[in-house]
Amino acid sequence: MSTSFSKIAVLAVLSSAVALMTTGCATKRATSEVVVAPLGIPGGQAGYNGAVIVDNSSAVVTGAENLQAVVYFAFDSSEITSQAANVLNQHASLLSSNPNAGVVIAGHTDERGSREYNIALGERRAQAARNYLAAQGVAVNNVRVISYGEERPAATGTTEEAYAQNRRAELSY
Repeated sequence: MSTSFSKIAVLAVLSSAVALMTTGCATKRATSEVVVAPLGIPGGQAGYNGAVIVDNSSAVVTGAENLQAVVYFAFDSSEITSQAANVLNQHASLLSSNPNAGVVIAGHTDERGSREYNIALGERRAQAARNYLAAQGVAVNNVRVISYGEERPAATGTTEEAYAQNRRAELSY
C-alpha cells in the first residue's frame, strides 16, 4: 500500500511541475536581457552597456541640445516622412559642420508584433535615418545604429497616441 501511495504522490508532483512549466511559457515577457547592436560594438569597448557610444566635443553636444532628437514613423513603416526629413536635415547640418562628430540612432517600435519582428523594424528605422543623413553628405562611419524594438517605450498604454510615440528613431550625441 505504501508503494502505490508513493507512486501517486510522485505522479502528482510531476504533473504539477509540468502544469507550471507549460502555463509559464504562455505569456509574453515584458522585458528582455538582449539588445541587438546591428553594427557590433565599436573598437575599444569590452561590451555594450546601453550608454551612448560617441564622444563629442562640448560644442557638438550643446548644438545638438537645441535640435529635436526624435523622428517618428507610421505604423509598420521605416519610410522617412517630410516631418522626419526636416528634423534630420538639422542634424545633417550639425554633423556636416563638425566632421568628427558622431551620433547614435536608436530605432524603436510599439509593442505590436513579435519581439523579433520589432527588433528588425527598429533596425530598419534607424538605418533609414542613417541613410537619409548619408544622402545629405554625412559620413556614415560617424553614425551608429542600434535597435531596441519594443523594449524601451516612450509612452505606456495601448492607445494609438501611445503607439505613435513609440514608433520612433532617437538621435543621441
